[in-house]
Amino acid sequence: MRRLLGKVAIDTRPLQVVAYRRLWTSTVVTAIGSQLTAVAVPKQVYDITGSSGWVGVSAGVALVPLLVFGVWGGAVADVVDRRKLMVVTNIGIAVTSVLLWVQAALDVRNVWLVIALLGLQQVFFAANSPARTASIARLVPADQVPAATALGSTVMMFGGVFGPMLAGALMPVVGIATLYLVDSVALTVTIWAVWKLPPLPPLDGVVRRAGIKDVVDGFRYLAVQKLLLASFLLDIIAMVFGMPRALFPEMAETTFGDPPGGGLALGWLFAAIPLGAMLCGLVSGWTSRVHRHGVGVVLSVVAWGVAMIGFGLSPTLWSAVVFLAIGGAADMVSLVFRSAILQTASTDEMRGRMQGVFVVVVAGGPRLADLAHGTAGAAIGPGAASAWGGLGVVVATAVAALLIPAVWRYRFTPEPVAQTSPTPSSGG
Repeated sequence: MRRLLGKVAIDTRPLQVVAYRRLWTSTVVTAIGSQLTAVAVPKQVYDITGSSGWVGVSAGVALVPLLVFGVWGGAVADVVDRRKLMVVTNIGIAVTSVLLWVQAALDVRNVWLVIALLGLQQVFFAANSPARTASIARLVPADQVPAATALGSTVMMFGGVFGPMLAGALMPVVGIATLYLVDSVALTVTIWAVWKLPPLPPLDGVVRRAGIKDVVDGFRYLAVQKLLLASFLLDIIAMVFGMPRALFPEMAETTFGDPPGGGLALGWLFAAIPLGAMLCGLVSGWTSRVHRHGVGVVLSVVAWGVAMIGFGLSPTLWSAVVFLAIGGAADMVSLVFRSAILQTASTDEMRGRMQGVFVVVVAGGPRLADLAHGTAGAAIGPGAASAWGGLGVVVATAVAALLIPAVWRYRFTPEPVAQTSPTPSSGG
């Protein structure tokens, strides 16, 4: 049993690297804190305006900085010290969280102020995320990159599952302002953890400003890297064709019997995908021993599509939850291998820009899926829309794998990489 658990349990070897452990600790601390703010903002917007339309406006405002500054932040991450960039952007995120707390505590009740602070916070987050992710391959050995990705993604999924639940429990007791305050305090721990990282300047030692040319160079690099293009394409296929999130409210009420104001079914539908991903992350140790990362991505995206077909055809809530959880597990496997490909198949001087594109794809894909599934659900019904979307994932993935055979042929071969941290140890 010990041998079996050793093969499947999450691989914790990257935590022996002091620098990565600090980076991961900062992720653990903020995983739930950030979710408190993610719940508090739309609730406050709705309380001020009494309109779900305004909640939609706030989501749109949050998306624009992610799309624009995700790409630009990736270019910046390739030409400056990534540690310094993370420190500055984490301070920016913390300051905006403090300002959100102040306006809520003072009961300002200005919806545009809340939306503006949310947009500003997303600017800092979009610039921070590429630098944080691109640093992983500089902190751990190449063969531990999948394990490091799984460790980080698992705690983020944990936050995605339990953060909203905690926010829902705390909000009636302590109020919205306290949720912002808790997130602000958690972010101070993140700043300290990032400050303690080793310097992460460009490997050529040249630190300079990022301009439009750097962004353009990133897209030129991506245009000739078929493997990286395929990884982004497969993620877009999975999300746009297969993410049924927009159908959850209607299916919860019309298919699974929720009352008009919402109920148990809606909560389970939204929690099922991150729950499946989190559980998969806890038994992701086997991913470190898989070298056919491209095959792993293709098969996991196909599994996601099949799960969405099952979800669309589910006659009961619990079968629907099971299929969504299976889809979440498949998405976690895809994420681990796609992230490993981005970390190891791109050069360090381009890694930040590739992670910036990754942020744009991850942020934009589900939003396009909301539009596509919402339209299809209104035309043919939510269950049929999900099932046909899942079938579209399977077919489009097969076509992509045939047209871009590099993704299927790719085999990861660990090679020594430059380390900026001491020899792995358990010391502090």
